[in-house]
Amino acid sequence: MKAIEVNGLNKKFVTGKEEAHILKNLTFSVDQGEFVSIMGPSGSGKSTLLYLLGGLDKPTDGTIKLDGNDLSSLKKKAMSKFRRTKIGFVFQFYNLVQNLNVEDNILLPLILDGKNPKHYEQKLSELLEVIGLSDKRKLTPRELSGGQQQRVAIARALITDPEILFLDEPIGNLDSKTGKEIMELFRKINVTYGKTLIQVTHSSSSSQYGTSIIRLVDGEIVEQSDIALNPLNEAI
Repeated sequence: MKAIEVNGLNKKFVTGKEEAHILKNLTFSVDQGEFVSIMGPSGSGKSTLLYLLGGLDKPTDGTIKLDGNDLSSLKKKAMSKFRRTKIGFVFQFYNLVQNLNVEDNILLPLILDGKNPKHYEQKLSELLEVIGLSDKRKLTPRELSGGQQQRVAIARALITDPEILFLDEPIGNLDSKTGKEIMELFRKINVTYGKTLIQVTHSSSSSQYGTSIIRLVDGEIVEQSDIALNPLNEAI
């Protein structure tokens, strides 16, 4: 089944008399359970595409379907609920609330959605185990390393059990060793839990943790290829 279907997608920005055509007639699909890396040089439209796929922005024309839902047909309130329940985001900068501890940062999406966090205590404990921070649940972000903060952000994205995770340069702010650990965690989430992952990355090594690559140049897809099974992907 298709997790994402994109057809004839265009995005233009108009500033005064200037028009910038950022994405040009993109058509592609992503199967459920894939881990896709969107790659390309700066200015190629990678992040713009990610934000459109995640419903954070609207295309100039074309359609985006997530899990069979046409995003353009969803009204503002329905789109907001869809984002809170069906998809998760992990950004380069962790966007944690500094005066909340680890567990409260993870539970924040549930609280904002009016849910009782006490009903999610088991889920919270499971996620803390997955990210390796069970012993740090009462610490604040100031007491954590960058890699640990990103792990908290990942758990926060997973607490609502979304079907798709969107990752915007998720290790761009980390050293290479920590970045590798985070990419291994993403691969575990993809393989063990069957989540669909879409990441924007400049890193060819990061892309090898996934299942396929979409390459953008000047807003157009120039290559869409699968990643051959290798020792890296066999490690789990």
